[in-house]
Amino acid sequence: MPQTVATLRAGDELAAVLACTRKDRLTARSGAPYLALELRDRTGAIPGRAFRDADALAAGFDRGDLVRVTGLVERFGDQLQVQVRTIVRADPREADPAAFLPVAYRDLDELDGFLEHLAREVHDPGLRGLLALLLDDGDVRAAMRRAPCTRNGHHAYLGGLLEHTVAVGTLVVEVTQLHQGLDRDLLLTAALVHDLGRTREFTYGAEIGLSDEGRLLGHVELGLRMLAERAPRVAGLSAERRLALEHCVLTHHGPDAAGRAGAGSRFASVEALALFRLNAVDAAVKGAIDHGLGLDGGG
Repeated sequence: MPQTVATLRAGDELAAVLACTRKDRLTARSGAPYLALELRDRTGAIPGRAFRDADALAAGFDRGDLVRVTGLVERFGDQLQVQVRTIVRADPREADPAAFLPVAYRDLDELDGFLEHLAREVHDPGLRGLLALLLDDGDVRAAMRRAPCTRNGHHAYLGGLLEHTVAVGTLVVEVTQLHQGLDRDLLLTAALVHDLGRTREFTYGAEIGLSDEGRLLGHVELGLRMLAERAPRVAGLSAERRLALEHCVLTHHGPDAAGRAGAGSRFASVEALALFRLNAVDAAVKGAIDHGLGLDGGG
């Protein structure tokens, strides 16, 4: 059975892949450098100390990496710590971030099924074709199952993007039954793709980080680019429908948050307004459930 932090006892020899969530180079009273570490998995965290060859060891990994570490578990005062012998960055093929990062509460296979059901509710040929092109892409589907929505706000865990997408799509189905003047196909498609850029926004290791394109462009721009890459390949998707969909995606945090010249300060369609409100409802409610009423749900 693989070692976990929760099962470690004084005297154990540690040999495991763990997340490094703290890395400080300090100086002992003798003047020699040493490393102060925090090593973590989903079961807990344990401090680590590396006194021998501290600088050489430090060159082999960074804070935020998944690391392969060996050492001796000892009791220091009232807590356990690891006297580290070796520590190096783990091979990505041997370390699944899902073992170290928080994951969705709901079953991802079930959410995948809901996503496909919602996509089948879109009857407009062009929009339905665009959704099919996206959902038939195995890389996109895998990325949707993995990505969070945020790093510290609502749905801030692996699979959070899929959970939030299904929730907003479900809200659209309900709202369009109450308000039949809404363009159901447009609004539902927009709900299912509005956060598509999240699939390229993050990196995964000891912590959820931002990719370079996520940091520099943001998920709205990334999502629009993903749509632009595929839309020309969809028969029957008119320029007018594509533009209406892109406007919904662009303004799903509000027209002032779009950050693009020409976005304007108001919505160009009632569907864009509806998506903004429904997205905000799910984000705010989920954020409050997970973090308390003081959290602004954000995206």
